[in-house]
Amino acid sequence: MLERKNYILVLLILVIGGLAIVFSCADYLKVPHFPQKPFKLGLDLQGGVHLVYQADLSKISDRDKVEVMSGLRDVIERRVNTFGVREPLVQVQGERLIVELSGDIDPGEAIKEIGKTPVLEFREQKENFEEIKKKNQQILEKIKEMEDRGENTDQLRAQIEEPFKPTGLNGRYLKRARLDFDQNTSEPFVSLEFNSEGAKIFEDLTAKNVGKILAIYIDGIPISTPRVQEKISGGRARITGNFTVKEAKELARNLSAGALPAPIHLISQNSVGPSLGKISLQKSLKAGAFGILAVILFMILFYRLPGLIASVALAIYTGIVLSLFKLIPVTLTLAGIGGFILSVGMAVDANVLIFERLREELRQGKDFPFALKEAFRRAWPSIRDGNLTTLIVAIILFEFGTSFVKGFALTLGLGILVSMFSAIVITRSFLNVFLGTRLEKARFPWRG
Repeated sequence: MLERKNYILVLLILVIGGLAIVFSCADYLKVPHFPQKPFKLGLDLQGGVHLVYQADLSKISDRDKVEVMSGLRDVIERRVNTFGVREPLVQVQGERLIVELSGDIDPGEAIKEIGKTPVLEFREQKENFEEIKKKNQQILEKIKEMEDRGENTDQLRAQIEEPFKPTGLNGRYLKRARLDFDQNTSEPFVSLEFNSEGAKIFEDLTAKNVGKILAIYIDGIPISTPRVQEKISGGRARITGNFTVKEAKELARNLSAGALPAPIHLISQNSVGPSLGKISLQKSLKAGAFGILAVILFMILFYRLPGLIASVALAIYTGIVLSLFKLIPVTLTLAGIGGFILSVGMAVDANVLIFERLREELRQGKDFPFALKEAFRRAWPSIRDGNLTTLIVAIILFEFGTSFVKGFALTLGLGILVSMFSAIVITRSFLNVFLGTRLEKARFPWRG
């Protein structure tokens, strides 16, 4: 009964491992009728720009720093989206902003656009607001029709007119913006507080724009278009609407980024051309393939049949890990590939500990089933401790490292988790197949 269960388990492992290997290589093998999902590559493998900015928060209070950095991140994300970059990365690390733009990007243009301090301004409706709005709507409808026919719409887009005009009220007059909740309904809203000069400007604006929209812009892009309900005095106002807590918090954060300007300074720049990234990818794949092949040859030559079994387990391990990289997905960089190759060594190291212990037990004259059981029992503490200590280091690197170090730590950590499963479950299941067979008593495959 136990043998039958083990055979079923081995068959299941082979099927899952085979599917994982095919899935991880489907993009390159062009397997028909099989789901294809490309690897997500970092800028060092497909080219791009890596920028590190330091924010000047010397004039920002400690309680506002996190919100200001989050607001700056949102502003920069909107800016980099204008480049048409696929999946840009903007991260906050303390008082630093990490920006990664993959593809063929002009570094000078990116630096110029990203480095601008956010500009917050309030705009009021133009006198012919309704006419402009109607005209713009007609133009947008024509643009949609032309796009459906595949025609160029640049000339038509240039005819779209801005319906709001500047008022002189900008971010330097706004003291703070924060998320609040209505005491009666618990509905979220955004509260604004202006300084004394801003309060006077805002009072005059609301007085002459009752019933009209007073739009809020950041970097020339409207982020909110609230309608003035009444004249507002005292320099305090609230923006209400059918907000979710997340939406209201995001609006308050964006307003804070403009109300509390935090200049950012470029402290690090790294550019990789698309052709250089392609060369790096080819070399890293070749290095990984040669490394795995060398490990397989070593295991077979040194450990014979157990080495062959470990090689099959290693192939399944590789397929599973690469499939996880696609499914999560993990952004693969040169450092990340290095972490994966290191995890292959960790996976093989676990098998080496098991096989050496198996040889030692067999040399003492113990029968194969008992020797196999003891080999796994005695090797497990070393495998567990070695992998867990490395996993702890990977977690620390991922938590406190930069983007490239995070990539290394993530691939290494995932590889270690799968390698423990591979050594204890896959390799053990394969070795159990030989229990009760002629090969169990043969000296050559096991003892060396």
